[in-house]
Amino acid sequence: MTAPLELGVARRRLVIDSLGIWASIIVVGTIFGFTARQASLSLLETSALSSILFAGASQFAVVGLLVSGAAWPSIALLVWLLNARHFLYAASIAPHTLRLSRRLRAVIALLLTDEAFALTSAHLERLGQIDVRGAIYAGLSVFVPWNVATIAGWSAGSALPDPATIGLDVVFPATMAGIAVALVRDRATLVALLAGSAIAVIVAATVSPGAAVLAGGLLGPFAGLAVRSRGAA
Repeated sequence: MTAPLELGVARRRLVIDSLGIWASIIVVGTIFGFTARQASLSLLETSALSSILFAGASQFAVVGLLVSGAAWPSIALLVWLLNARHFLYAASIAPHTLRLSRRLRAVIALLLTDEAFALTSAHLERLGQIDVRGAIYAGLSVFVPWNVATIAGWSAGSALPDPATIGLDVVFPATMAGIAVALVRDRATLVALLAGSAIAVIVAATVSPGAAVLAGGLLGPFAGLAVRSRGAA
């Protein structure tokens, strides 16, 4: 295990890591704003989804379900299922935040999206302990550009081309894949990554992309835990 970095060095690494996230967030957030406008959502409704729900995959799912005329209970259930993986994120970070106030833990939890979790986890690994400013920065480095890009995408409207025709639809998954690989520190983590990815691909091909996110996110870590438990036995 590598020695923890100094706080200043770790924070500089965190900022550098976040720069790559910004590029992805701006692109995908702009696409979401554009998509929401195409679905006849107002700017206020679109911004509310980005600032309150604040979960990319779920937001796209909500827009698609609204267009198809789905009932609100169905939409709420799907959003809950898609975001269930956040319980795992919270469980991973929680042991490091026990000495923090409830207010600080609530702020960190609110901002703990996929990208913020990846940044915060890497920052924790470097320091060996929670850095409140770093964790909040990680969350805001996603929240702020996401919401600004959402407004920009909605405002641009029909001036934007179809994202899929110019390849922008692969930016988000490619970025997250790069972050996930960078977080691999041991055999158990690698097994969790590979198992989760394989499960997600299979479920996406046989069931649905939405279910793939949930299945891979929930079952992958269990594979990693099984390997770690076997090694400790």
